[in-house]
Amino acid sequence: MRKKMPAGFLAGLALIGCAVWLAGSYGPLRSYVQDVKQGGAADAAVIAVANAEPESDDARLLAYIQSEADKRMQQPVDAVIDRVWKAIPGYDGRTVDVQATYGKAKSLRASPGDKGFPWIYKAIKPKVSLKDLPVQPIYKGNAGKPSVALMINVAWGDEYLAPMLDILKEAGVKATFFFDGTWLSKHMDTAKAIIAQGHEVSNHAYTHPDMSKLGAARQREEIGRTEELLKKLGVRNEWFAPPSGYYNANTVKVASEFGLRTVLWTLDTIDWMKPDPSAVVEKVSRKVGPGSLILMHPTSTSRGALAGMIKAIRAKGLTPGTVSETLSSERTDVRL
Repeated sequence: MRKKMPAGFLAGLALIGCAVWLAGSYGPLRSYVQDVKQGGAADAAVIAVANAEPESDDARLLAYIQSEADKRMQQPVDAVIDRVWKAIPGYDGRTVDVQATYGKAKSLRASPGDKGFPWIYKAIKPKVSLKDLPVQPIYKGNAGKPSVALMINVAWGDEYLAPMLDILKEAGVKATFFFDGTWLSKHMDTAKAIIAQGHEVSNHAYTHPDMSKLGAARQREEIGRTEELLKKLGVRNEWFAPPSGYYNANTVKVASEFGLRTVLWTLDTIDWMKPDPSAVVEKVSRKVGPGSLILMHPTSTSRGALAGMIKAIRAKGLTPGTVSETLSSERTDVRL
């Protein structure tokens, strides 16, 4: 035979149930309770908090994270074709990962409003990416992304490559090396060493021609021969940099046949004219911005300027890196 529950106990249960219902229906936990009801992805910890006392520390923490989430959300930016800059990649948005942030905050015993609160974000992909755009050359990355690409076109010698590689290694920076095929065919071991250090390598045609003066068949040969050498190195390439920046519509189309996007530059060091390294550093410091693609070569000027360039880029709150990193839509401030 069942025992009757004391009236006071039943009244207490009713009061707790009412409080939870009010918090879940109208309070700061409403969205999570609704998420649970609709079969959403709220994890067990969040569900438990949603059913906890609304004035508990855990409930206040979750409510704080939720209340800040909308303020911290940033919408994605679609890739576009610009009249001047041609193809410009998109940039991911971000939204607060409430569950991950709550878990991290709990593990660190963080409180609402703490300086350095451990926010964790999820990326929101743009509706239009670079691959969705018509085939156009690229001169710069998205202005919303604080990244800068170091492009090093290699078509002659390797006298200054080793010291430049040492500077990049010391600075903890990866660059993109565009290899001329004729040079590459004679320096495969050097290319392997560059790849082994984590740098990106790409296509700079085979004989350093003026691509704009070549027919489609010859352009195809120039790109294809260098692409074959890159394949022998185990490289899955994405980019083609036309020698001296000369190209035409056929160049861009032919490169796309190999799955390559044609890349030029935002900022040219003009290091082949042998300016003083300090002048190059000053130029970069003055003109570099988010999404800049900086062109250089393995010259005495770039060897002397490289460390200063990296320092100047970082002084502006920008991150130097590869072409792929800079032209990717991926955010630099999303912690997983």
